[in-house]
Amino acid sequence: GQGVVAETLNMSDIKGYRVGGTIHVVVNNQIGFTTTPEAARSGFYSTDVAKIVQAPIFHVNGDDPEACVRVARLAYAYRQKFHKDVVIDLVSYRRYGHNEGDDPSYTQPLMYAKIDERRSVRKLFTESLVKRGQLTIDEAEQALDDFKHKLQQALDETRQSAPPTNLRAAEPPPPVGVLPPIETGIDRATLDRIYDTLSGWPEDFNVHPKLAKQFATRDKIVREEGEVDWATAEALAFGSLLLEGTDIRFAGQDSRRGTFSQRHAVLIDHINGHEWAPLAHLGPDQAKFWIYDSLLSEYAAVGFEYGYSVANKQALVCWEAQFGDFVNGAGTIIDQFLVAAEDKWDQTSGLVMLLPHGYEGQGPEHSSGRIERFLTLCAEDNIQVANATTAAQYFHLLRRQMHRDQRKPLVIFTPKSLLRAKAARSPIGEFTEGSFREVLDDPGVDDPSTVRRVVLCSGKIGQEALAARDKRGAPVAIVRVEQLYPWPHDQLSEIMARYPGADEIVWLQEEPANMGAWSFAQDRLAERFADSHRVLRVSRYESGSPATGSHTIHVQEQEAIIGAALTVDADEG
Repeated sequence: GQGVVAETLNMSDIKGYRVGGTIHVVVNNQIGFTTTPEAARSGFYSTDVAKIVQAPIFHVNGDDPEACVRVARLAYAYRQKFHKDVVIDLVSYRRYGHNEGDDPSYTQPLMYAKIDERRSVRKLFTESLVKRGQLTIDEAEQALDDFKHKLQQALDETRQSAPPTNLRAAEPPPPVGVLPPIETGIDRATLDRIYDTLSGWPEDFNVHPKLAKQFATRDKIVREEGEVDWATAEALAFGSLLLEGTDIRFAGQDSRRGTFSQRHAVLIDHINGHEWAPLAHLGPDQAKFWIYDSLLSEYAAVGFEYGYSVANKQALVCWEAQFGDFVNGAGTIIDQFLVAAEDKWDQTSGLVMLLPHGYEGQGPEHSSGRIERFLTLCAEDNIQVANATTAAQYFHLLRRQMHRDQRKPLVIFTPKSLLRAKAARSPIGEFTEGSFREVLDDPGVDDPSTVRRVVLCSGKIGQEALAARDKRGAPVAIVRVEQLYPWPHDQLSEIMARYPGADEIVWLQEEPANMGAWSFAQDRLAERFADSHRVLRVSRYESGSPATGSHTIHVQEQEAIIGAALTVDADEG
């Protein structure tokens, strides 16, 4: 009875979510634990919500098994004929309330007085069959005795096979942590083949004039400057997986074009509205490429993609939020399934969640994917959380997801301003070899012995800190933690060993002090470095909202935290 019901019904005839009709069965107990219908809904029937898609609704008496069978057959025939949703409202009751140990007469005394006087479904149906001469009383009693005997037999076997009572559960094994790198580069000829396909379309296809200019700029970056931006890196990753035989399903809010007009995975003819998806035309032997604009909702949409990723583990399944902030609408799916299903049911998923994250002065609803919430849910190697800062890193991260034998959900905090920033581009050579690196050392430090402070950061602010450090010439190394979970202990230790003169580690983050990765990183940094380094935090002040609504204040805050991170004690004198 939650909003997900309406969302799921709304999906029933949307491209990318159609399943050829669903038979919805409402086992209608008439009360929810102690909540009465008048406190649970505004409509007369619990199934009124199905009217939003004009689905046929059958109300049937749960005390009449034959009527229930007839309705079920009718609903099935309707679904098979019309491939539309249909609803069965099985009007029933709970004889013992919420469970056998409950006493529903506390809150529904009148209803349960009637139920106590009512004969059970079995007795009512037996009497009906006996009256019609289709069953004798002796046959009915024998059937009941046989069923009771089976139940008793099952109970006895269960009790006999019960484990000894003095056993103690073993402690969970320690997490494996960061796995060995896996080669995810592809050869230059394949890269060129994919890129040529991205830049091509039928002769009679009319690309939007503004897009044509955008593609011309992309050609100059790739063909003349030998660099690849974020969106192109993503397309190259997808194209390479498709050529290797991996199906790709990608869905999200405005994902075909891209929220920031960066992806354009599906082109729309400027004159006639026809569509062209370049990655679906790589070659006759390629895998399937599906990309959809999802309904503007999160709860059911993420639930659908999660379920698809569980059912089809050989496909790369991605869901993208319009802004990372909006993932909060899918909180139930994340908490109950994405992060916990492997521990609860040994159910694995390789779902990739792309959450645009970063502080660009766009206000509190368009800045934060709530990194802290995901990191709070990390344990036992259950998910992967990454905040990559270069196009090549993103490319290798996507390919790694399908080249590993295991399947783990991957949460990527994707950028906004870095989508077109030169600092986030990568040379083409970084795509033909190598793998995703959990930590990126500072590329601008020529003499590590001069470094007096190491600034650790994750995401877009790392690129900004590098540029500010170069401009200022501060004796600081900027190290980017590209994977937040599993936490890269060993990689960080190796990098810190390069800077023997640094006795301070600063965790720099854009998010307020009570948000972001600091609370997660603090103990992990102390575990390795508390005896040898001062571990400090630089961030925005604690806040009740993720970001300021003023662009001017945002700029002031950003300058202040970057300046504080780059200022060591001697500079202040």
